[in-house]
Amino acid sequence: MGYLLLLRRRPVAVLWAARSLSVLGERVYTMALMWSVYASTGSASVMGLIAVAESGPYAVLGFLGPRLLARFSSYRALAWVDAARAIVVVTLPYLWSPDQRGLVVLLAGVLVLGVLGALFDPNLAALVPGLVEPERVQQVTGLFDLTVRIAHIAGRASGGLLLLALPKMQLFTIDGMTFAVSAAALGALSRHRTRPAPAAVGQRHCGTPEPARAWPLVQACPQVGLAIAVQSLVPLCVAAMTIGLPVLLAVHNRSGPAVYGVVTAAVGVGTLIGNPLVSNRRPANWAILCCGAWAVDGAATACMGLSDQLTPLVWLAVLTGIAAPTASVTLRAYIGTLPSSQCLRLMTVENTVVRVGSSAGILLLPLLVDASPQGAFLAAGGVVAVAATGSLLASAHIPHPRTAPTLTERVEAVATE
Repeated sequence: MGYLLLLRRRPVAVLWAARSLSVLGERVYTMALMWSVYASTGSASVMGLIAVAESGPYAVLGFLGPRLLARFSSYRALAWVDAARAIVVVTLPYLWSPDQRGLVVLLAGVLVLGVLGALFDPNLAALVPGLVEPERVQQVTGLFDLTVRIAHIAGRASGGLLLLALPKMQLFTIDGMTFAVSAAALGALSRHRTRPAPAAVGQRHCGTPEPARAWPLVQACPQVGLAIAVQSLVPLCVAAMTIGLPVLLAVHNRSGPAVYGVVTAAVGVGTLIGNPLVSNRRPANWAILCCGAWAVDGAATACMGLSDQLTPLVWLAVLTGIAAPTASVTLRAYIGTLPSSQCLRLMTVENTVVRVGSSAGILLLPLLVDASPQGAFLAAGGVVAVAATGSLLASAHIPHPRTAPTLTERVEAVATE
C-alpha cells in the first residue's frame, strides 16, 4: 500500500519508470550481446573479456573519478547519458563483424556503455532520496530496490524469449528504445521541481562544493565502511546461486531443471517478503540489522551446500531472498539520509565494490564449482557469514548515531586532524 501511495507522486512514478526501463534495457542488452558473441565466436573467453570491459569503468570511475561523476548529478545530465546509451546500443550491431577488427569495435562499444552505466547508476541512486520527505527515504529506497530486482528477472526472461523470436538487429533496436524512453522520462522530470535531498540543509552548512572524499567519510562513520566491506563479498553468494546451484542440484542432489526452477522461485518469493518488510519499518540500529541480514544470507548459502533434501533447500532459498533486500535497502536508506555530496560519494563506493565483487565472483566461483559444488557454497557462504558476523560485533561497540555527533561534524573533525 505504501508503494502505491509513493507512485501516486508524479516525480516518483516518472523516475520509477525511467529506472525500470534502464535496468530492463541493460539486462536485455547484456543477454543479446553475450548470446550474439558466443554464437559468432564460440569462445567463452571472449564473453569473459566482454564482461570485464563492461565492469572495468565502474571500478575506475568509482575510485578515481568523483569529480566527473559529480558533473552528472542531475536528472537532465542523466537523461543525456541514457540518450547516449540508446544511440550506442542501436548502432553497435551495425558496426560489429565477427573478425578481429569487429571484436575491437565491439569491445570499444561495450567500454563506452560501461562508462555511461558507471556515470548513471550511482547518481540516480543518490537522487532517489530527494524525491520524498526524510521519514520516507527507507520506503522509497525499498521501492527502487524491488524495481531493480524485478527488472533483472524480467530482463533475463524477456531477453531469452526475444532471442527466440527476433533477429539480432531488431533486438538491439528494442534495447535502444528502452534507454530512449528512460531518457525522455528523466528529461521530463528535470522540468519539475522536486523536494531537495533529505540532508540538503546540512550540506549548505557544511559548505563543501568539492566532491566528498571517501576515506574521511568512512573514518567518520566506520559502520558504513564495515557494511560496504561486507557487501563487497556478498556477490560470492550470488555467484554461488547463479553458477553453482545447477551443478549442486545435478551432482549432489540428483535433481533436474524442475527443482532448479523451484529453488530459484523460492529466492524470488523471499525477496517479495523481505522487501516490503524492511521498507516499511525504520530500524533502531541500521548497521546491526544490515550486517545481521548478511550473516544470515551467508549462513543460509553455506547450509545449502550441505542439504540433500528439497524442503530444506527451498526454505534456505527463501531465507536468502529475505536477507538480501533487508541488508541492501537498510544500507542505501541510511546513505540516502546524508548530505547529497556525501550520499553520492558513498553510493559510488557501494556501487563500485558490488561491481568489483561480482567480477571476482564470476572469475573465482567456476573454479570452486568445478572442484566441488558443495565446497563452493560452503566457501562463499562461510566467507560472507564470518565477515558479516565480525562487522556485526564491531558495529555493536560503535556509538549509536543518535548520541554521537552528526556525520558532517565527524567528517569535519577527521579533516582537521
